Amino acid sequence: MKERLNITINKLQHVGILVTDIAVSEKFYSRFGFENVMQSPFAFEGGTGTCIMIRYKEIVIELYQMPAKQIDGIRSRNDGHIDHIAFDVDDIEAVFKTLKADGHIKVLEDAPVSLPFWKHGCKYFNILGPDKERLEFNQIEKG
Repeated sequence: MKERLNITINKLQHVGILVTDIAVSEKFYSRFGFENVMQSPFAFEGGTGTCIMIRYKEIVIELYQMPAKQIDGIRSRNDGHIDHIAFDVDDIEAVFKTLKADGHIKVLEDAPVSLPFWKHGCKYFNILGPDKERLEFNQIEKG
């Protein structure tokens, strides 16, 4: 294994959970004190999904529901619904370049992906860990 990568991770940004009924999930987590701090639609394979970020103190969970035609497949998943953990970074382009150049890390996207989440948007990309766990690197745009 190579030496430590020259990137800075600020903190665990969020845990992403794929849900089948976003309203039911939001209500469930609200009973623990989580509040909706961001909501946005997103396009996926010709349909529209919904993403919400819920927060309690410093804990952020991303709940997202895929378009209707994917719901049955999601219900039957055998690998659980925690989809990814996300690390907060300041310079998504530099982190992407470093990890892509490493040669031992499987980067899943060809470039950081922009989403209309949060006030000014965000950019992210994913890598696979040694057991195929999905790790997201995410930069929330400052505006």
